[in-house]
Amino acid sequence: MRIEHIAIWTNQLERLKDFYVKYFNAKAGDKYTNSTKKFESYFLSFDKGCRLEIMHKPSIPENLNDIQEQYMGLIHFAISVGSKNKVLSITERLREDGYEIIGEPRTTGDGYFESVILDPDGNRVEITV
Repeated sequence: MRIEHIAIWTNQLERLKDFYVKYFNAKAGDKYTNSTKKFESYFLSFDKGCRLEIMHKPSIPENLNDIQEQYMGLIHFAISVGSKNKVLSITERLREDGYEIIGEPRTTGDGYFESVILDPDGNRVEITV
């Protein structure tokens, strides 16, 4: 068994798609639109691992989670970029482009080298080797 995909709601579908394509080399599938339900989505694929589904529907309320606090439920996902140098370079590129780095590059207690950033919607993304 494996995780096939993870889905997140967004109010700015194109912006979020472009973020993952630009910084993490995601490949976006065709946009799916259901005009009856006012639903749109993209599946984003990466070289390996599960896909990310980003979805938009105007009736979905804003997320009430505070990005600095941690609550029950899904809190982050990690994208493996293949090397320590790539973790450093992608983190710096994101910083230069104005994205918030909430965890500077470091080796964690469980042995991962990672940084933690917020995507345009404030979702926590760990960038790992």
